[in-house]
Amino acid sequence: MYNIDGDAPATVPGKGWDLEDSLRKKEACEKYGISLDAYHWPLSSSGIDKQVYPNIMLGKSPERDREIEILQQMITVAARTGIKVLNYNTTILKVERTSRTRDLKRGNAEYSTWNYQEALKSPGGKTIAGDVGIEEIFDRISYMLERVLPVAEEYKVKLANHIADPPIPHAYKGIMRWNSPDVFKGIKRFAQLSNSPYHGFNFCIGSIAEGLNDPAVEILPIIKWVGDRNQIFNVHLRNIKGGYNNFQEVYPDNGVLNYIKCIRALRDVGYDGMVMPDHVPYHSDPNANSQSFAFCYGYIKAIIQAVSEESV
Repeated sequence: MYNIDGDAPATVPGKGWDLEDSLRKKEACEKYGISLDAYHWPLSSSGIDKQVYPNIMLGKSPERDREIEILQQMITVAARTGIKVLNYNTTILKVERTSRTRDLKRGNAEYSTWNYQEALKSPGGKTIAGDVGIEEIFDRISYMLERVLPVAEEYKVKLANHIADPPIPHAYKGIMRWNSPDVFKGIKRFAQLSNSPYHGFNFCIGSIAEGLNDPAVEILPIIKWVGDRNQIFNVHLRNIKGGYNNFQEVYPDNGVLNYIKCIRALRDVGYDGMVMPDHVPYHSDPNANSQSFAFCYGYIKAIIQAVSEESV
């Protein structure tokens, strides 16, 4: 509870992050005994139409080269601030959901829901990227990584990619996600794009579970495979009901994933970074978001403490 993934510093147009603002954020955290360990690169899950730097995933040169230079500058600012990890996304489609599901047994909580068959009934239009296949996606990711990883290695900042959410069986709105149709194969392919110790994952256990037919069982060998390669740099711990093509994002104690087994698996591969929720259920109280996050943080903290005290 003494480490955070903080908001990124202010941006200097055309240059990158403001170092002085970043140092102020670090100082403010340290004042309260908090270690500012991670930032989010401005490569988000909001979709290509809303990206600040869209040309990287559009594969458009020379515009993407200038955007990559800005990302390189951000690595240097992170390093000079003591930031260990930069979390990012390599997505064209935004996070997709079809509805919310109400749980009458949990105070009318509403769970963000994805049903692939329902989505196909009204898929909507394509993005500005048009049709993009899996090979094009990986080519664009590789182009960026070849240029940013040397800087990350020089400044010792880990680059942690979050898989596209949700995994899908076929192209949707013209886009095939890089971690689809087989989420584990996609993770392996991305992991093996580079042997750099600074190339890895913002390892979202909930998003990975969304691409599995039996998440409770299948998630454990994925944790082991990625963890044994030392490519887990940050962990999002989120629970779901259901699985591939049909799931709900629920509270940590009422989904299909066993958090204790997940934390044990992370412990057994030597993971020592942050573990945090990322998406939480909704309900009608004005403070619902804070309440849900507080519950999830407390639940995760208790499990980490319990697993840490077990004899291995």
